[in-house]
Formats: sequence, C-alpha cells, structure tokens
Amino acid sequence: MGRLVLKNVSRRFNGVIAISDLNLELKDGEFMCLLGPSGCGKTTLLRLVAGLDAPTEGELFLDGKKIEGVNKECGFVFQEYVLFPWRTVKGNIEFGPEVRMDGKEEREKIAQHYIDLVGLRGFEDHYPHELSGGMKQRVGIARAYANDPKLLLMDEPFGALDAQTRNLMQTELLRIWETEHISALFVTHSVDEAVYLSDRVVVMSARPGTVKEIFRNDLPRPRVRTSQEANALRDAILRSLGAEIKRAQSK
Repeated sequence: MGRLVLKNVSRRFNGVIAISDLNLELKDGEFMCLLGPSGCGKTTLLRLVAGLDAPTEGELFLDGKKIEGVNKECGFVFQEYVLFPWRTVKGNIEFGPEVRMDGKEEREKIAQHYIDLVGLRGFEDHYPHELSGGMKQRVGIARAYANDPKLLLMDEPFGALDAQTRNLMQTELLRIWETEHISALFVTHSVDEAVYLSDRVVVMSARPGTVKEIFRNDLPRPRVRTSQEANALRDAILRSLGAEIKRAQSK
C-alpha cells in the first residue's frame, strides 16, 4: 500500500504563505511528478509528507493514517547525494535496516538485493568519494528502498547529473519502480523528465502554491521521448507551467 491524501493543506513561514489549501491524492503504486515555478512549495510539500515539517492547516494521510511527526514509512532521495562518507556502498544501504535493528544476516541480504537491483554489484566496498554522481544517486535510491517504505519521495534527484547520465538514471529508476511497486512522488523542474516518468503530472501554481492542473499520462512504457504523443503532452504542460512562471515573475 502507499495511498497518500492531502486535505486542505497550508503552510506559512513568518507570514509568507508557501502552500495554500492544497488537495491531492496519490494512488497506491502511482508515479506522480510535481512541477511548478521556483518557490511554489514543491520541496515544502515533500517535507510535509515526510513529517519533517508540519502543516499550518490541513491534514495528510498515508494509507488512512494521519502523518504526525517523522514519517518512517517514507523513503527520501535528495538532489544532494547525502551519503555517509565514512560508510561504504553496502554500509550506506544497510543504515535503515540497522536502525530497524534487523540482524546482521538480514541486513546483508537486504543490502545485496538492492545493490544488485541498482546495478552496483562489485562496488559494495567502495566509499562515496570513489563513485561517480550517477553511482552515488543509485546508492541513495537503494538506501531509500532498503527502508521498506510505502512511499518514495524524490526531490530533483537527477538535477545535478549531466544529460546523458540523467536519461540513463530515469530509465533505471523506472525499472526499479516497476520491480518494487512502490508509490513515488517526484519533484522536478524538467517537463521532459515528468513526461518520461509519470503516470500523472501535477502543475502547481505560483506562490502560494496549490494544485493548478493535473495531466494524466497514459503513454505506454517504454516511452519514446520524441513521439508525437509525448510532444503533445509536453506542449500542454509547458503552456500551463509557463503561465505560472510568468505570474511568479510579475509579483
């Protein structure tokens, strides 16, 4: 399970309204992308879902349970790699199971499963400084999945990668997601990325952020990035997003 529901969620910071009266539902097993102008509250929204922050008004529920405090049923992948530099690839991935107090044999089994899944076999004993950016992000994804989450939260995880590596990582992420069947909420600034990855694309309004428009993405997978259907969906999203970017710049 991994059904997320946000009801009338608002968040204020020192009088500034970051998110206002936002309602949204992420279905079990769905891959949803969030797009919006800078400052519209995308990262704030992820932090609320993760329980790293609390709404000023409204409520959030994961599988019917209200989110209060740190949400241990979420895995979080950041744009920055946020790996423990003193831990190996295997050690980083084992961190969640260690906190759960799983036994040594179980931790190693879990770690090896996700090392194999993200294509890092042979790099188990390497440290973060010995890895490329794409490999570091694979470790971050594996570590998030090793926590056995109901929901995966991703905040521009491929934003710091070069274009070729980014495209590769998008394909790899979909392969892993289709294997694990875990709901995903993915923040991006790239319309191309959203069209390639998502089941639905949410365009948020300029601050105060709320849901402006939701685009259903029924393109069959594996997707052809340059297909006529992908281009048509991309154009529609760009028009919606562009209007909000102009509105944000005019404030």
